[in-house]
Order: sequence, then C-alpha cells, then structure tokens
Amino acid sequence: MKAPDHIIVGSGINALVCAAMLGGKGARVLVLERNDRIGGCMRTEEITAPGFIHDVMATTFVLFITSPAFAALGGDLARHGLEFCHTATPTGVLRPDGSHATLSTDRAANIAALNRIAAGDGDRHADDVGGIERNAGLLFGLLGGALWSYPTAKLLAGDAWRRGSRGLAAFLGDALVPARGWLESTYQSETIRALWAPWVLHAGLGPEDAFSGQIAKVIAFALEAAGAPIVKGGAKNLLSAFEALITERGGVISTGADVASIIVAGGRATGVRLASGETVHAKKSVICSVTPTQLYGRLLGADAPKDDVEATRKYRYGKGNFQIHYALNKSPAWRGEGLDKVALLHLTPGVDGVSKACNEAARCMLPEVPTICVGQPHALDPSRCPEGKAILWLQLPEAPRHINGDAAGKLEAPTDGQWTEALREAYADRAEAILASHIDSFKDSVIARRAYCPADLEAMNINLVGGDPYGGSSTIDQSFLWRPFKTSRNHQTGIKNLYHIGASTHPGAGLGGGSGFLLAGRL
Repeated sequence: MKAPDHIIVGSGINALVCAAMLGGKGARVLVLERNDRIGGCMRTEEITAPGFIHDVMATTFVLFITSPAFAALGGDLARHGLEFCHTATPTGVLRPDGSHATLSTDRAANIAALNRIAAGDGDRHADDVGGIERNAGLLFGLLGGALWSYPTAKLLAGDAWRRGSRGLAAFLGDALVPARGWLESTYQSETIRALWAPWVLHAGLGPEDAFSGQIAKVIAFALEAAGAPIVKGGAKNLLSAFEALITERGGVISTGADVASIIVAGGRATGVRLASGETVHAKKSVICSVTPTQLYGRLLGADAPKDDVEATRKYRYGKGNFQIHYALNKSPAWRGEGLDKVALLHLTPGVDGVSKACNEAARCMLPEVPTICVGQPHALDPSRCPEGKAILWLQLPEAPRHINGDAAGKLEAPTDGQWTEALREAYADRAEAILASHIDSFKDSVIARRAYCPADLEAMNINLVGGDPYGGSSTIDQSFLWRPFKTSRNHQTGIKNLYHIGASTHPGAGLGGGSGFLLAGRL
C-alpha cells in the first residue's frame, strides 16, 4: 500500500477497534503485529486434545457487547461471521462448605433467589444494580469517556447542577468505597458477599482497594443485563471478523512485523523501523497499543521524554495471572444445583479468602487457597468440543509475578524467584485439588490438562509484564486521569503525532476496546 495515514503497533482489541473505526472514515491504516497472529490476549488453540477448542487467555466478552465500539462495529462484524453464545446464568460462587449462589439475567428472579438465601439481601441487590442504572450517564461517561474533554466537563457540570456540588462530591466519595466495606455493610449472607468479592480481581483490584466496591456493582449490573457471552467457535472468530472488516475498509494487517523503534524527527513521530531494518512512514500518526515499558523504553529509546522515562520507572504492574485448561470426557458433576450452566463460577471461601490470596500474591507468595474462576465454554457453545465431552477454562487472578515463597509452606520457591515448569504444575495441582473437591469423580474425567504460569503468558504477549493481564496496577492512583501517568492527557504523548492506547491507558483493561474507540473518534 502507499504510505498509510496511521500506523498501529500491536493488534489487541483496542488496536483492532481503532483500525476498523479509522478505516470506516476513509483513512488508510497499517497494523503491525510482532507475533505470528493478531489478537493480543485473544488466542484460540487446541492445546489439550484434538477437537477441544480453548480460548487460551481472554474468553468472556460482556465488556465488548456493551461497549460503544460494538454499537458502532457490531453489525459489520456480524456480517463477517461473528456470533456470540450466551447462558441465562452468567456467574455464581461455590464455597468450601458447599454453599453456593448464582446470578441470572432476570432481575426479578435474582431478587427472589437472594432473598431466599438471606431475607432482604435480594432487595439490596436491586438497590445496588438499580443505582448503577440511575447513575448510568455519569458513571459510564467517566468510565468510558475522554476525561480531558469538553463533553466530560459538561457532564460533570450538569451533574453538579442537578445534585448540587456537595451531592456530586458525596456520590464520588461513595464510589471510592472498597468492596469489603460495601459488601459487609450491605449484605447479611457470607455467600452473597462471596458472589461479588472475586469480581474485583477481574478489574485488577483487591477487595480492600478504593473504588473496588463501585466497579463490582458495575460488573453486577453488566452481568445481569448482558450475561457473560463467549464467541461461537472461539475468540479466533472475532479476530477473523475484525481482519475481514479492516481489510474491507482498505487497511492492511502485517504479522511477524516486529517494530524495533519509532522514528522521531523534529519532535514528531513520522513512522517506525522494523527489526528487519525496513522503515515505514506514516502521513498522520503512529499509534501504539503497548505498555509504558515498551513505549518509553524499547520503542522510543533516546527519543523518549525524560519525564515519561521517569514516570515509567515508577509505573507499577499488578499481580500475575495463572491459567489452567481441561479437556474432559464428560460434563462436570458439580455438587450444587444449576452450577453446570454457569458461565463463570468462582471457587472461594469468601471475602476473607479473596483478601488473603490477594495479600499473599502481593507479597510474592504462592496463595495457599487461590481464588479460582471456572469457565464452562461447552455449556454455552457445544461446538467447542466433541459431543458429550466438556472443557474447562480456569483463571487464578492472584499469582505472584516473582516468587519469594509458598504461603502454604509446601512448595519450594526457586532461588531466583522465577517460575519453573515443575512449580507451575505443582501449583496447578493445588488448584486442581480444590476443583476436584467440588465435582464428583473429576480426576477420572480428565483427558488432558494444560497450565500457563505468569511467565508463560508474558512469553506469548510481551505486554503481559510478569503475567499481569491488565496493563498495570488498576488502583485509583493509576486509573482515570492518572493512567498511565499523573500527567497523562487522554491518549496523547509528549511527542506529536504519537498516541498511546491499550490496557495501560484510560479506560483501562478489558475487552471493551475503549481506548481504541476514543482515539479513533478524536483522530
């Protein structure tokens, strides 16, 4: 192609959304991906046994189907073959004593079910998700909008006028309440508290972190409203649809194209230099969907602004992620009614269990009792495995990036703190023992298992620093106006025509494509 208008480095969800949106406005876009395939954290493979189709990393797309990006692109992606599969029971929790709770996509049914567990807790759930509905304009404007912008200023001014300045301050103060504070002051039932406590982990937070209560309510609202859909046939089909749409709109996607550096001339980004030595120039902009470490280190090198280099040095990455995938010869026989239909089921003792495992991982210890998120793709999409068989997708969100020891005192930490194959499998055995305690004859049903430790995940995607899938710690000081840096302004950088998108930028991690959508709208 001729010199593109925009070069996009990386091909995760934000890069693909940005490329498709810019192409839809007539811009010529070139997407460069260093790996042999596009997708970032979206990757589908037969990693256990033939015929068993696993989403190796990300699998659930509730943030995408509820996003402005999907509203703009969904019809065209569907035209290129994208379909989603759903279940009426998006999430649930199962505790060590067998107590459990599930959430459906029917609010009235949820109110009744939670009230049966503890009188009044269902009504409190209605108040919580109803509060998200009532404040949706402000909440989603801040969660997904360009913060340094006239529309956001107008949104805040309008809300201050409606509530009064003190009322707006009170609302924002309430939004900072940690999940523990919200759950313990709202719900009587430990099981219902346990239903929501693990979800803060999927936002890169812990139950004691500021704002974790509000984000958990937002997740509760989203799950009840839209479920926990997966892509029919695997996330690879979303990537195929994006590739077809971007190509249809005149864009070019190049894999195996490792960008070694960004070309800067006269204080402006003018193109990129590949590891092969080839240079590619852009007429308008270079857009990087990478971590700050990549952008202000490897890609910019000596051209990186000194203040940004210093800010990168202080930028914190979060906990690592650990994944386990199973091919089973039959559907799991859960010891709990209705759990076989749950899309994402958490195994946890409750709020204290999540808190303990988070703290242990933060101290570089292998958690004694990890929080386990169990996905059951076959329950939503039978095409993922042979008839009568099953697959499980396990995510353990509290894995240390560097290992100093084992909280259970049973596994020996490596002297260099690095994950090894033997330690990975031993830790997977720990998680499997918890899983097997809830499923009749589980071990007899296992055809194959494949585990990925944080180091394995980073090897697949260099943006997963230490296996952190959220592009950096998502605590309040590294979110909103302060993501990635305290001086950040939307998706601009200190170099003209160079823009930064991806999980490390506002609105943060997840599969909503928010930063790519926002930047494309601006450009």
